[in-house]
Amino acid sequence: MMVPVALLLLGALTALVGPRFLARADWTDREPVVALWAWQCVVATVLLCCALSMTLSAAAAWQAVRGHVFATAPSGVMDAYGLGRPGPWAATTAVVLAGAGLWSGAMLVREILRARSGRRQRRAELLVRAPLLPGEEPANGRLVVLEGERADAWWLSGSAPRLVVTTAALRRLKGRQLDAVLAHEQGHAQARHDWLLHCSAALAGGFPQIPVFAAFRDEMHRLVELAADDMASRRHGRLTTALALVELNQDRGVFGPGPTPHAHVPQRVDRLLTAPDRLPARHRLRLTATAALVPVIPVLVALVPGLRALG
Repeated sequence: MMVPVALLLLGALTALVGPRFLARADWTDREPVVALWAWQCVVATVLLCCALSMTLSAAAAWQAVRGHVFATAPSGVMDAYGLGRPGPWAATTAVVLAGAGLWSGAMLVREILRARSGRRQRRAELLVRAPLLPGEEPANGRLVVLEGERADAWWLSGSAPRLVVTTAALRRLKGRQLDAVLAHEQGHAQARHDWLLHCSAALAGGFPQIPVFAAFRDEMHRLVELAADDMASRRHGRLTTALALVELNQDRGVFGPGPTPHAHVPQRVDRLLTAPDRLPARHRLRLTATAALVPVIPVLVALVPGLRALG
């Protein structure tokens, strides 16, 4: 039975080639939303290869699993997969891949719980620094202004989402720059970028030795910011959005010669000011459709013996 082996090889090939192809593509910064989708399809393909290989290996190793997997399959399909002659590797492969899947789920749960704990802590700190007045009710989309000498602004998600801005940021943000910051943060919330960050962090944290997951996490952090920048610039202009980024980050040393934790900010400002042309709509659609077809490949590989048996 070679299908589980072929699926594992396909997953390894995708994990090796996919990130290199996306790193060399010249359209990812121009179309970050399409790039986000392409990265998700690459990682989904790797995970799907592992899941299908685990299922077929378990079906080869244990009769009970085989009966459930092929319960509704026509006669002859099971024989086409050669499940009656399982090798000594079948049970081991199934157990290892199942353990990896459970570990991934545990890492995702840990990441979500950690994010919720941090969000509760930030809300508690916000309530201390900006308490509600007697009779005041929390309102969705509320703008909260905090006293602070450091220019900063962030979106606090949850049941009552709000934009938090310091007084130093308000002194610096001119005209529609505050609206651009709000649109940027709302772009993150509307696209649910937090889930992408949680999933990528869980995979990278759970499997630090696998380069594709580390690259996935790093690119998600970079591309979600570019996508939110584009949403803000479409509403309020590229120059306004770029100036808002500069005003919020100029005291953090990000525009100096040395590396900083926010080293991506100058590249984001340059990208906004140079105004790269978007790809034509047909090109974007073609890239999106091509990326969507990648996860179909392991499904077809897994179905090949069954389709041959059916003629």
